Amino acid sequence: MKVAVISDTHGLLRPEVLDLIKDADMILHGGDINRLDIIDTLKNIAPLIVVRGNNDKEWAESVPMYASFSLGSVRVYMTHKKKDLPEDLTPYDLIITGHTHKYEHKTIGEQVFLNPGSCGPRKPTQPITMAVLYVQEDGFSVEKIDIPHPVTK
Repeated sequence: MKVAVISDTHGLLRPEVLDLIKDADMILHGGDINRLDIIDTLKNIAPLIVVRGNNDKEWAESVPMYASFSLGSVRVYMTHKKKDLPEDLTPYDLIITGHTHKYEHKTIGEQVFLNPGSCGPRKPTQPITMAVLYVQEDGFSVEKIDIPHPVTK
């Protein structure tokens, strides 16, 4: 199963991101979506699980602050900010957050912590990133995707 993991789009779905996720089996969005039409667009590509970020205001009141779910045998917890993680993460294999706009992928003990970074509006010196999870019967792997900055004239 190919799972696209994005966060902090802040109202921008880049054409490069849309091209990268077009064949995803599922999409996970770690918050700071900023517009309802982003959710609608993503739902038309693949099943979507999304959490609310600190910049998702009144329009997003029905969007949950966290999600707990399974991708095959992989148990996942997702929320926008690390500070909102529960104290006990032992039931989970993969913990996904956003908010910092910085890609992070680390393993602590048996758990993987993933922040896909931001694929929304960026300054020229900040990277544009997302991740792809490949879920197999015996676990999962993570691929970091770096998206080049558009050339401006």
